[in-house]
Amino acid sequence: MCRLFGFRSTVPTAVHPSLVTEKNSLVIQSREHKDGWGIAAYGAEALPRVAHGVGAAHSDPDFHRVSSLVSSHTVVAHVRLASVGAVEMRNSHPFLHGRWSFVHNGTVQDFPEHQKAIESLIHPDLRVNIRGTTDSERCLYLFLTRLSARSSEEAPARVGDVARALAETMQLVAGITDKPGRKRSAMNFLVTDGQVMVATRRHRSLFISDGRRSACGGTSLRSGTRLEQLIIASEALCGDQTGWDEVAEEEIIGVDGQLVLNRWSVAELTQSN
Repeated sequence: MCRLFGFRSTVPTAVHPSLVTEKNSLVIQSREHKDGWGIAAYGAEALPRVAHGVGAAHSDPDFHRVSSLVSSHTVVAHVRLASVGAVEMRNSHPFLHGRWSFVHNGTVQDFPEHQKAIESLIHPDLRVNIRGTTDSERCLYLFLTRLSARSSEEAPARVGDVARALAETMQLVAGITDKPGRKRSAMNFLVTDGQVMVATRRHRSLFISDGRRSACGGTSLRSGTRLEQLIIASEALCGDQTGWDEVAEEEIIGVDGQLVLNRWSVAELTQSN
């Protein structure tokens, strides 16, 4: 089990408060989720700048240093509580492939039993890139396999294609791992190429915000709304009474390059499969 954070904005913005100083920042959450951290930030270049650590973020000076320096229009961050795979650098999120950054909060149930079946769904040209031992990294390459069926790696990503590829990844993994009467695989995924950003909720909490203050602490972000910024977090960060909208179970949310918000259910994205 882990905690994730995603940020998209129309202008480069410092994320240090969300990562360090908010009442429920990622640093606070890392007291429980202590098995590594990672931050990916996108600038003028297509590929993100990335920093990883294998210790607890709250006690790692590098996490505080990196988070204080990051000012970007797109940021992904993660703190890990290891469930599958040893605590080592190659298993720290975000996982990267080209311009894509990917983080996972959750666990694929009985992964050692199902590992070969999941890997068999990954295109061989992508499977050779796997370096670590986590379920999460396999989910990244399964997502990229499904995305490649809709668009080339060089083409600009469409938010609907990314959402469908994530929905198909969830459906395929659940079809292998979920058994009647047993705990379901938890698959909160967040992926971005620096422009498109999409996240899923399955069996873990997930919240989104547009950063505006709300007296009641809640908000309602509707599909089709153009945002100035989008914040995605495993837990509401509670800063300055910022309004947070809980993402529904089996829901997928995402923004395109113009920050237009989209919301789908997994079922509607996979119903024709």
